[in-house]
This record gives sequence, structure tokens and C-alpha cells, in this order.
Amino acid sequence: MKIQFCGASRIVTGSCYHLTINDKEYLVDCGMFQGKKETTRLNYEPFLFDPKKITALFLTHAHIDHSGLIPKLYKGGFRGKIYATKPTIDLCRIMLLDSAHIQEMDTEHENRRRLRLGLPTRKPLYTQLEATQCMKLFSTIRYDSLKKIDDNVTVRYRDAGHILGSSIIQLFANDKGTEKKIVFSGDLGQWNVPIVRNPTYINEADYLFIESTYGDRLHEDVKEREDELLDAINSVVEKEGKLLIPSFAIERTQELLYSFKKLILQKRFPKGIKIFLDSPLAIKATEIFKKHKEVYDQETLYKFKNPFEFPQLKYTLSTEESIKLNDCKKPCIIIAGSGMMNAGRIRHHLKHGLWDERNTVLIVGYQAEGTLGRIILDGVKNVKMMGMEIRVGAEIRKINSFSAHADYEDILEWLSGFEKSPKRVFIVHGEEKSAKSLKKKIAKVGLKNSYIPHIGDVIEI
Repeated sequence: MKIQFCGASRIVTGSCYHLTINDKEYLVDCGMFQGKKETTRLNYEPFLFDPKKITALFLTHAHIDHSGLIPKLYKGGFRGKIYATKPTIDLCRIMLLDSAHIQEMDTEHENRRRLRLGLPTRKPLYTQLEATQCMKLFSTIRYDSLKKIDDNVTVRYRDAGHILGSSIIQLFANDKGTEKKIVFSGDLGQWNVPIVRNPTYINEADYLFIESTYGDRLHEDVKEREDELLDAINSVVEKEGKLLIPSFAIERTQELLYSFKKLILQKRFPKGIKIFLDSPLAIKATEIFKKHKEVYDQETLYKFKNPFEFPQLKYTLSTEESIKLNDCKKPCIIIAGSGMMNAGRIRHHLKHGLWDERNTVLIVGYQAEGTLGRIILDGVKNVKMMGMEIRVGAEIRKINSFSAHADYEDILEWLSGFEKSPKRVFIVHGEEKSAKSLKKKIAKVGLKNSYIPHIGDVIEI
């Protein structure tokens, strides 16, 4: 059998692996490339395979860098089944439609520019119709149960502890009568974080594909996240400013709401401070979180009846409500997408507040290379956005413990579950520096036969 790396190789985004087993072809993930311009351009390149020939797609979770090119795959003629957990399917239904809306809007904006220059217009990467149509191909798979796909492939999905419905995929391939056990970690979560469960240990694999997003870093202690969050809140209250939190719609936003409610119940949260969830996508995602209590961890099930509702919280769905937040004179907290600040309502709040020393921008998630979030985090004095140059006057803070990704100690802990070392380990889903760092660290615990692939590499196993 052959496996080709079609993305997330020496970069974080674009997760996609093309498997050829006997006479059939399969995919694990079909994610969008995000970050620098040269990276995002890869979304418009032809797939390294023929979509029409793909029998099935195994999806680890709903994040766009794992699922975001599924409508493009459908547009290219794919009509096989897409296997995912029920929470992942529900989240993809809103995520892919939102992504398609962004594709259409960005293309419309670009085409106006091209017409002025006398250049030919472009079509969007995919449309909202294609995003809706591809949802018909999804098929639910339960955690921990074996599912025989055909004579070539049997799979088992295990909880990855990353976001709601996220999975580690155990793929058992019948390669000309020989069984090969292949494990795709997907994105692993941290241990002992709220809402989601801990990652599931896997005890055996012949071949392992392991993520390395934070392969060179350690997060702060999860126990300290509420203290750091409270310190940021108190700082803007003292300055009479706003706390602007760019946040991913899935998991990060819900973890923030969980922490806010915890502070309120502990009577530590400042009185009179309003929290505005200013993201239609995050509001829809939160409704899905409310629906899937069956995958909550024990603490969330028994500590809170509903961690996503409290008097201080206001959902701002409409554009008019969002615009009014610019006129808010009292200290407040605004959570808005997108998490890397490359799109969404957070950019409008930054336009109106990034220059103001009274405000704080609190970064609570990974910022890919080339994104506005990474540029601001790297300490620039001015940024260009929305057709203007804006001074970075606001305080910039970061809380690493809110990351949904495992750090290298979490990864090493998860790897300790293997009773016998895999024959070979492929280090993926990380920038080159992180991947190389993890390669050294896992070698020290006995996993010496590891490889960091490039996009396009093909291995035969």
C-alpha cells in the first residue's frame, strides 16, 4: 500500500493523506491551507489525486484545516462516504457553510479589483451550494466501535480530546492478505481541560502519524488559566478599556465561556462587566455543544447544568448589534472570530480599538505563520488591515494554556500508551521547527525511526 502526504507536512494546515490499498483509494482528512499567501495559494492547486477515484474519506474532526476542502473535493467529483462522529458532522454543517460564504465574499471583492484592472474574473474555491450538497455524503461513526468499510479497510475512532467529536483514527488495512495497523493521531488535546475528555491511549500501531503543532513548546499549567484570564479582565477594568479576544468558534470559545462562568460562581468576576459573544458561527457552534453532552468530561457533566449561559453573557448575532459595541464606553469583554484575526468581526473591533492603550488584545490560540495574529504577537508597532495602517497601542497578552493542542509533554504522555514501538513514525501537522524538535524528543524515548515528510512525498509500507 502507498500513502501520499498531500498537506500538513512541515506546515500546520492542510491536513490530507491519500491512501492506496490494493485497487482502491481513500483519504484521511481534506483540510484547507491557512497562513501565509504562498500557503493559502495551495488551496487553488489541483488535488494530488483524482477526487472521482476516492472510495471513502475518514475525517478526524471539524476544524477547517482538516475539513475545509471537502466541498472542493465534492466539486471535483467525489461521491464516496465521509466517516465522522456525530458532533463532527454537526459542526461541519455550520463550518463548511461559513467557509463557503467567506470564499464567495472574498471572490466578489477580488473580482471588483480585477475588473478595475481589466483582468479576467475568478470563481470561488467552492460555493455555499456545494458546501450544503457535500453534507449528504457524511456517515456517522461511533467512538470505540470497529467499522468495516470494505474488504480493504476497517476503522475505529477514538476520542482525541482536542475538540468536540475529535478523533484518533485506527485504520486496519488488509494489504494483499496482510493486516497493517495505521494510527492517525489527528490533533491531540491537552490532559485535564474542561468540556472534552482526555485523549485516548492507543496501545499498538505498525505505523503512526503524529501531530507536532506544539512539538517544541510547553503550555502553562491549565490550573492557572482562570487566574491569568482574571488578571487580564482586571487590567482593562482598571484602564476602563475593552478586552478583545480573537477566538476560534469551536472549543476555544466554549472553554472561555466555561472559565468565565467558573469565575462568576467563585464570585471572583468583576461586577457589572458584560461579556459579548460577537460571532454568529461561535453562537451556532455553542448550540451544538449544548446538544452533545454525551461526549462531555465528568467535571463538566456534574459541575455545571449549562456552562454556556449566565446573566453577564450576551450573544450578538446581528451586524447592527456588533457595530454598537464600538460605542460601548464601559469596560467590557468582546469575543469575536476569527481566531487568527485574518477574517471576521474581530478585525472591525481591532480597527476601532487596536490603537487604544486602554484596551487589551488577549490571544488564546495558535497563530499560524503569516496571519495577522502572528504578526501582532511578534510585536510589530503598526499593522496594515482593512485598507489602512493602524498603530498597535493596545496591550497584547497571550494565554497558552487555552490551546486545544497537546504540547510536547502531552504528546510524550500519549505515546507512553504504546506497549510496543511502531515500526515507523511520521511527524506531521507542525511547522518545520516544531516537527524537528519533536523528532529529537521522541527519539529519547525510543522512537528513533521517525520521518518528517514534505508535501507530495509518497511512502510505500
